[in-house]
Amino acid sequence: MDAKKLIPYSVYLPEKQYLKLREAAKGRKASGIIRDAITMALDGNDAYTSGYNKAIKDAAQMVYDCKEAQMIAIKGKDLGSILTEQIEALEMK
Repeated sequence: MDAKKLIPYSVYLPEKQYLKLREAAKGRKASGIIRDAITMALDGNDAYTSGYNKAIKDAAQMVYDCKEAQMIAIKGKDLGSILTEQIEALEMK
């Protein structure tokens, strides 16, 4: 990659991500990690989409399996099911 063609870009991160990125920067990996992630996200890379969708499915299943969420009902529907549907709606097509 030609360093002369790189353009700086600022982004706000949660502190936890910032600290991990700062640690990665010690090994000169931070910029590459960010460039790769941005490229995958913008290009709609299948690896990014499948990883994202798997995380959505895992989160939805975790909420659905929560016994406490199944005990609370809103308008005749348990909270676990309501939240599961909302999480699943985040899946990328």
